Amino acid sequence: MTSDHHELPVEDERSFVGVPDGFDRLWTPHRMAYVTGERPSEDEGDGCPFCVAPDKEDAEGLLVHRGRTCYVVMNLFPYNAGHVLVCPYRHVSLYIDLTDEETAEFTALTKAAIRAMQQASSPHGFNIGMNQGAVAGAGVAAHLHQHVIPRWGGDMNFLPIIAQTKALPILLEDARTALVRAWPTD
Repeated sequence: MTSDHHELPVEDERSFVGVPDGFDRLWTPHRMAYVTGERPSEDEGDGCPFCVAPDKEDAEGLLVHRGRTCYVVMNLFPYNAGHVLVCPYRHVSLYIDLTDEETAEFTALTKAAIRAMQQASSPHGFNIGMNQGAVAGAGVAAHLHQHVIPRWGGDMNFLPIIAQTKALPILLEDARTALVRAWPTD
């Protein structure tokens, strides 16, 4: 088979250094800790951020609420402003491994988180869910956690798709403070 195409000239990449390309850059070097960080093992406390967080003061550990068997914590790598995680204190990996008491509080804290978000920031909707196992997308598969993510119309843009970067309009600590203030007392 013959080809009538002509080879394109190869450009020297050094000629592009410093040449504007029309793109802005949003540098997020703090995300490398998530990208390259070691994942905790199945053993309790072995690098597990969900075993460590409750041992810290609430503001330092980013805890929003402490229950008897479960707690709510801000996600260090949020998909959206106000993204929280509901976690059992006990180091278990699967939802079916929760006790009946843990399951009841896990559900009650999820509902309370939604109420607090409604009060604090009036989202238009929510994503609620958990990934069971690393192959299902769990970043920390060894310790069960449920995501509660507030959503607003138009909150998605091209950055997560094209640049794998999320622009968040509020600082993590400010979002935590708003949720703590709005946490239901009943």
